[in-house]
Amino acid sequence: MYRAHAGHLIGIAFVIYVVAAVVDGLISLAGGFVVALVGLIITVLAGYLVQAALVKSVQDIRDGRADLSIGETVSAGTAVLLPVTGAAILAGIAIAIGLILIIVPGLFLITIWAVIIPVIVIERTGALNSFSRSRQLVRGHGWHVFGTLVLAWIIQLAVSIVLGALLSALPLSLRNAVSTVVTGALVAPFVALIVTLVYYRLLAAPAPQDPGYPQGPYAQGGYPPQGNYPPPPPPGNYPPPPPGSYPPPPPPEGSYPPPPGNYPPSGGAPQQSYPTQRFPPQDYPEPPPGP
Repeated sequence: MYRAHAGHLIGIAFVIYVVAAVVDGLISLAGGFVVALVGLIITVLAGYLVQAALVKSVQDIRDGRADLSIGETVSAGTAVLLPVTGAAILAGIAIAIGLILIIVPGLFLITIWAVIIPVIVIERTGALNSFSRSRQLVRGHGWHVFGTLVLAWIIQLAVSIVLGALLSALPLSLRNAVSTVVTGALVAPFVALIVTLVYYRLLAAPAPQDPGYPQGPYAQGGYPPQGNYPPPPPPGNYPPPPPGSYPPPPPPEGSYPPPPGNYPPSGGAPQQSYPTQRFPPQDYPEPPPGP
C-alpha cells in the first residue's frame, strides 16, 4: 500500500512541511526569542497536522484508491488539529516524565497510547477520551504494538542518520531545514501508515477475554455469570441429588400404580359373613295314591 500510494502520501507531507519551513524562515529573519518561539510553535503544529492528514489519507486509500485530493486531505486534518495537538502534547509530557524517572513507565505509555491520533481522526473522539480508547484497543496486544513501534523507530533513525551524512556539507541552518523537510516527507508517511494500519488491525482483532467471564472448561463459548448465581461445576463431577428432592421413579412398563384411596391389598378381599335365617319345619300332606 505504501509503495502504491507513496507519491500521494509524500506529497501531503511535503506540502505541509515546505509551507511550514517557508513561514518559519520568513519569521526567523526578524530574530529574537519571541520570533524563535513562534517558529517553534509553527513547526510543532505542522508536525501534528502532517500526522492527522496522513492518517486521514491512509483511511482514504484503504480501498485501493485515493478519493480525496491533497487539499481535501489537509483540510480534513486541519479540522482535528486542535484535539490532535492537545492529546499529543499531554501524551508527550507524560511519556517524557515516565522515561526520565524509570524508563519502563514511559515505554508502557508509548505502547498503550500508540493509536490516539487515529482514534481522534477516524472516530472523531475527543482529546481526553482518546487515551482510554487507545488503551482499550491495545489491551491484550501490547507486545505486538510495542515491537511494531520499535521497528518503525529503528527505520526512522536509520533514515535520519543517512540523510544527515548526505547533508553534512551544507551550512547548519540550511542542513536542519532541508533535513526536516526531507525526513518528514519520507518518514512521516511511513510512520503514519504503520500507526494507522496498527489501529485497523487492533480494531479487527478479537477483544481479550474479560476477567469477569467464567474461566475453565465450562467457559467455552460461555456467557459471563449473571447476578449472584454460582458458576456451574465442571462436566463429570455432578454431586448426587439430596434425598426427597425428586419424585419417585415411574413404575416399570406393564404394571399399574395402586388407585388412590384406602383399598385392601390385592390377593382377595375379606369374606363378609351374613346372618342365616332359619324357618320352622312344615308338614306337607302326602300325595294321593295313583290309580
